[in-house]
Amino acid sequence: MTGRPRPPGGSRRPHRGQAPKGAAAGRRATERRPPGARDTARRQPRGLGGEQIEGRRAVRELLAAGRRRTRDVWLAEGMDDSPLLAEIRLLAAERGVPLRTVDRSRLDAESRTEVPQGVLAHAEALPEVDLDAMSRRSAGGPSPFLVVLDGVTDPHNLGALLRTAEGAGSTGAVLGRHGAAHITPTVAKAAAGAIERLPMAMIPSVPAGLAELARHGVWTVGLDSKAETSLFGLALADQPLALVLGSEGRGLARLTRQRCDLVVAIPSVGTLASLNVAAAGAVACFEVARQRLALSY
Repeated sequence: MTGRPRPPGGSRRPHRGQAPKGAAAGRRATERRPPGARDTARRQPRGLGGEQIEGRRAVRELLAAGRRRTRDVWLAEGMDDSPLLAEIRLLAAERGVPLRTVDRSRLDAESRTEVPQGVLAHAEALPEVDLDAMSRRSAGGPSPFLVVLDGVTDPHNLGALLRTAEGAGSTGAVLGRHGAAHITPTVAKAAAGAIERLPMAMIPSVPAGLAELARHGVWTVGLDSKAETSLFGLALADQPLALVLGSEGRGLARLTRQRCDLVVAIPSVGTLASLNVAAAGAVACFEVARQRLALSY
């Protein structure tokens, strides 16, 4: 980490002998795939995925963003009118996307989520963004604020984290290519359209990705419920920054933790040891957003 000032509060690197326990997610926050979930690992694409979108909000955002080509939209027969469905029909017409009204049983057979809300769409895969490009500040844009996910496997958690990151003003999300959830229909539905707005990169190795971010001057901050330094004392929000969250079971992997410039914890005043990874990510993302907003006034 040469060429960058010492972070406020001094070095927060963990002791090498300290066991990586639980990250922000915590060891006790074991999250399981909901019973009956229809996204399966064997269907996991090699790239980001996102070819099938289900749920009214997610399909609406797919059409509204217009970032990739939508092949068609399926609507189940007999649905009541709603403002969101009216928007979907209007946006599809404006973009020349075929609308197909199908029998409910056919739509349910095609769907890969438990509750597609009578709407699904087929689209091109989500475009991947190069990590190098995400590490740089765009002209007139904010300083990079990335969220790096190291092995998050629960699609609901991943979707919630992407939705949170987009809402907090993150400039991009970085996902590991292996051993983690990709953008399945369940993830897309939980993200509620965030995948259409948030640039995303996939990398073969999270530790190697952190090293690349460091070469570009991006501070990497890992979340670990056992860290001694508080997230709320972090004064790097105006700097190029990447929040690093570990998996639901083990938290940050050993090498990932070692590659982080800082490791911080979310202070807890309750009795439970840690937060769910999606909840921890929300707290951390909006702490960065809060500091950035304060600096903008």
